[in-house]
Amino acid sequence: MGKPTIEQLRERVRGDVITPRDEGYEEARKVYNAMIDRRPRVVVRCVNAGDVMAAVDFARENQLDLAVRGGGHSVPGFGTCDDGVVVDLSRMRGIRVDPGNRTARAEGGATWGDFNHATHAVGLATTGGIISTTGVAGLTLGGGIGYLSRGFGLSCDNLVSADVVTADGRFLIASDHENQDLFWAIRGGGGNFGVVTSFEFRLHPVKDIYGGPILYELAHAGTILRFFREFIANAPEEFGGFPAFQIAPPLPFIPEKRHGDTFCIIVACWAGPLDRGERALKPLRDVAPVVAEHVGPMPYPALNSAFDALVPPGLQHYWKANFVTELTDAAIEAHLTHGAKVPVVNSTVHIYPINGACHRVAADATAFAYRGANFAPVIAGMWPNPADNKANIKWVRDYYQAIAPHSEEGGYINFMAEDDQDRIKANYKGNYERLVKVKRKYDPSNLFHLNQNIKP
Repeated sequence: MGKPTIEQLRERVRGDVITPRDEGYEEARKVYNAMIDRRPRVVVRCVNAGDVMAAVDFARENQLDLAVRGGGHSVPGFGTCDDGVVVDLSRMRGIRVDPGNRTARAEGGATWGDFNHATHAVGLATTGGIISTTGVAGLTLGGGIGYLSRGFGLSCDNLVSADVVTADGRFLIASDHENQDLFWAIRGGGGNFGVVTSFEFRLHPVKDIYGGPILYELAHAGTILRFFREFIANAPEEFGGFPAFQIAPPLPFIPEKRHGDTFCIIVACWAGPLDRGERALKPLRDVAPVVAEHVGPMPYPALNSAFDALVPPGLQHYWKANFVTELTDAAIEAHLTHGAKVPVVNSTVHIYPINGACHRVAADATAFAYRGANFAPVIAGMWPNPADNKANIKWVRDYYQAIAPHSEEGGYINFMAEDDQDRIKANYKGNYERLVKVKRKYDPSNLFHLNQNIKP
């Protein structure tokens, strides 16, 4: 038998099969990070798992590169490739909520905005990201840090089961009861083991939260970070905020004359009883004079989408990340030096706390190994003008190099750049060899290699 043709692929697929000769190809090949400009041989916009199986078979049998695009936020550009196959899940965004069992199933192309909209209607939520346009798939497969992590664990800790199409084109269910080794690996191991076509999550009673951003003068940043280090160690787990460095956008709650100034901020999220929110956040208001704030009761999805406008599709992106066990005074000094130089309003640095419920999962219970780390600093370089690429990439790299000596060897794979492949082993710490074994079993030829790759 010869290799399957594009026409044969079209016959097997109910969704769209888009080649360079088809109308809509330029739009179909576009990705979130405008630095990435690649020309796939074919983009398959799948509508179900059968389409995914057909696309995986086509790539494997033609020995083509295979890229998987879920929510589409991959900053290193892993959701596309040159002269290969893109499995685009953007038409698979359905959410089905089971309020009685407190679970929800999300298709592989769903975003956290899709998910939160569906679960909020019945007063439930699970740990998602910080931006609502982030894909459920990519965030969860890499671990999944968000506002609710301290209370409910990572996104991957709330995963109950997943439907996975493997490199040989099989459709498998991964859970604690079926294909347990695969289920272990996809909880933090990234897209190395197959295409996850749907995710089933455990939900928690969260509807409205008390929170929002609080802005402080940059001069108080050292005080803020030292305070936060002590505060978060024993803060109630209903608190899920984080400190950050941010240029003030032109928003009504910020004095107009301060628009464009750089601030140290805390984004607060109290997911406990609303009538306790003001008291829970009082230490944040007392630590230093507040320049501006937009804090109060709001639907959880409103906080999750509050920063979406700062990160529209089409920006230039370059990111780095670390895990930190202790936020030492020396680490704080490095943050003060480089956080103050955040280059544009779209760029930011977040220092996510990952203690609380994250620590109650054993380091080898999922592929996400850094269960003793207390913080995950992420340096998200994002800007509109390609002419600024050299200077802004340098800002990210200089910042990363300054905090690296005060950090763990590995970092959060969801914020890794394409040039971080040499950190793969460190990112998985003691779980790496076990991940290699699972990779050999489910993807021995490394078909799924466009990711933070675990080589078989």
